[in-house]
Amino acid sequence: RGKKKHHRIIMNGNLMDFLDEPFPDVSTYEDFHTIDWLREKSRDTDRHRKITTKSKESYWELIKSLLDAWSGWVVMLLIGMLTGTLAGVIDLAVDWMTDLKEGVCLSAFYYSHEQCCWTSNETTFDDRDKCPQWQKWAELMTGHSEGAGAYVLNYFLYVLWALLFSFLAVSLVRVFAPYACGSGIPEIKTILSGFIIRGYLGKWTLLIKTVTLVLAVSSGLSLGKEGPLVHVACCCGNLFCSLFSKYSKNEGKRREVLSAAAAAGVSVAFGAPIGGVLFSLEEVSYYFPLKTLWRSFFAALVAAFTLRAINPFGNSRLVLFYVEYHTPWYMAELVPFILLGVFGGLWGTLFIRGNIAWCRRRKTTLLGKYPVLEVIVITGITAVLAFPNPYTRRSTSELISELFNDCGALESSQLCDYVNNPNMSRPVDDIPDRPAGPGVYSALWQLALALIFKIVITIFTFGMKIPSGLFIPSMAVGAIAGRIVGIAVEQMAYHHHDWIIFKNWCRPGADCVTPGLYAMVGAAACLGGVTRMTVSLVVIMFELTGGLEYIVPLMAAAVTSKWVADAFGKEGIYESHIQLNGYPYLDVRDEFTHRTLATDVMRPRRSEPPLAVLTQDSTTVEDVETLIKDTDYNGFPVVVSRESERLIGFVQRRELTVAIKTARQKQDGVVSSSVVYFTEDNPQVAEACDPQPLKLRRILNLSPFTVTDHTPMETVVDIFRKLGLRQCLVTRSGRLLGIITKKDVLRHMAQMMNQDPESIMFN
Repeated sequence: RGKKKHHRIIMNGNLMDFLDEPFPDVSTYEDFHTIDWLREKSRDTDRHRKITTKSKESYWELIKSLLDAWSGWVVMLLIGMLTGTLAGVIDLAVDWMTDLKEGVCLSAFYYSHEQCCWTSNETTFDDRDKCPQWQKWAELMTGHSEGAGAYVLNYFLYVLWALLFSFLAVSLVRVFAPYACGSGIPEIKTILSGFIIRGYLGKWTLLIKTVTLVLAVSSGLSLGKEGPLVHVACCCGNLFCSLFSKYSKNEGKRREVLSAAAAAGVSVAFGAPIGGVLFSLEEVSYYFPLKTLWRSFFAALVAAFTLRAINPFGNSRLVLFYVEYHTPWYMAELVPFILLGVFGGLWGTLFIRGNIAWCRRRKTTLLGKYPVLEVIVITGITAVLAFPNPYTRRSTSELISELFNDCGALESSQLCDYVNNPNMSRPVDDIPDRPAGPGVYSALWQLALALIFKIVITIFTFGMKIPSGLFIPSMAVGAIAGRIVGIAVEQMAYHHHDWIIFKNWCRPGADCVTPGLYAMVGAAACLGGVTRMTVSLVVIMFELTGGLEYIVPLMAAAVTSKWVADAFGKEGIYESHIQLNGYPYLDVRDEFTHRTLATDVMRPRRSEPPLAVLTQDSTTVEDVETLIKDTDYNGFPVVVSRESERLIGFVQRRELTVAIKTARQKQDGVVSSSVVYFTEDNPQVAEACDPQPLKLRRILNLSPFTVTDHTPMETVVDIFRKLGLRQCLVTRSGRLLGIITKKDVLRHMAQMMNQDPESIMFN
């Protein structure tokens, strides 16, 4: 009966087009491939059109369409809440574990040093860090808190805890989630530009990254938690995308959500919601429509709000380094600010060159085979060198906080050991400039040593196999340099207040120079030199510190550091890491100025075999299967015939495989010798004994993007960049000549810049 039925269908000429039912999973791409933005966008438009027409049919469909429209905001709400919660937990855990290296709280072991002494009644104001409930390890074990023996024991335990934390971190990363290492921002930039890295934003990565981030930061290594928090936020975004088919089935829409998630990540990392939105716009995102701007604003708001509800710092402020100085700054101070900008640019260049050279070594030599050993050695060196110096012993955030602080009447820090004038009676907050005491000079020495230590060790730390952010160490380098410059300027102004530059601004007995402000400007300059951010950097800095009056000095330093760093090389640290890993990332900022044409770049070249194509009505199923097996191209152009080579369309490799597989299972009569048709009209079957043809018109893309062979490469690069193409066909008067893929474009650009074109590894 099957045979009769088969004949009957063909006799009617009415070939059953089984392809009206959708394929399972055709939308997905292979791992390490680039998505086609145009295709994703048109698929979303189709989906939207369907929903709109359906919503007019019944109330139920109308409610469904409203829910669909709301799903974007729901996803943002969920991302904000989860990211804020995780950030709060990370902050609390890091606080406690950092203090665990030095001692323990007896009243409740889960209290950090600060929380322990809050609950104490015996704390006096002068010794607010000392309270009987908090005991250092030596005191707890031997009963002595002073002396050489206690120092050595504390030293030993400090190093031991640091090694334990970092060993745990690197082991967890190695065993459970290899993608959880590093900062994550270079990969997120690549993913947002349309690349697919399966598992990079998965559930395991989220879990392991959160845990190991706490361990890595607590181990005292020179790294921050800011970059990884962006990765954690994007993992949350990906997690919630999978709940809504609108996002899980469309890679383009998913990337809009991830852009907003990145904003939420920065928002909780620094307590800077607006800075987060600008960071996502300026630094990470590739495609950033207005809708995403509002959504990321909302996500950043919810995340900041959640973090504020958890209140990890206990001071009901979101900002990490709150500053309270309100002295005006003077025009003459722009000179040291700009010099700090120059220092920031030079440090950025030095860091990028050194770090990339070291990472390249790690990739090419034996070093890369022993990630655990490398982490343990670097942690050991860091801990041994950091303990003797009180400025490097504490966590980097605390160090920055102290450097940003102004010396009030109540400060107990060594940096505030000025010589007080006994007959001075002035209000408490406005303390005049004073000569530096011995404490300030010894603090300056320790800071200078800390500066050298931080500069060197950060180069080797960033890029190891543990979660490591870059913001905090860069800011620390800048803050130390800035504080040293600030104290120098302050002492100059005090001792030489009759000089012409100080005369009209510094009266004797007035408070005219704020060293903390210099630390803030230095931190911004160094961060700008490494990452090349400008707008978002300044906004993050003043949201971080609450110092609104100092926008102009921050802008001056940020712009100077960008200019100086750009003079030595256009790439920031993230772009350099993308290049090092060979990801296919077309940077929007790169300019292509060479006068090459599409013919120079397209494949096949003269020496290569001709292009693999399908014909519209003469290829058999077997031919197609052989072609798929022998090649690894992403898709195949379809032509009228091999003689005329007139282009009809383009068919994706994955869709072709799925279609043939489905047809073999569901449609009887399809065998290896069946002919595959891509034509509009139904194929005529002459003989009844011929095998049943297979019609695949539906998967054929009839509007592939084409350029002519004389199109300048400048235009082609622009088309690829702005439309997010994956491949583009080259024709001459309708005849197909070749194909240009994104990888070809990137290789060509690398070649033109005298780099190794083989470094671009992925499709």
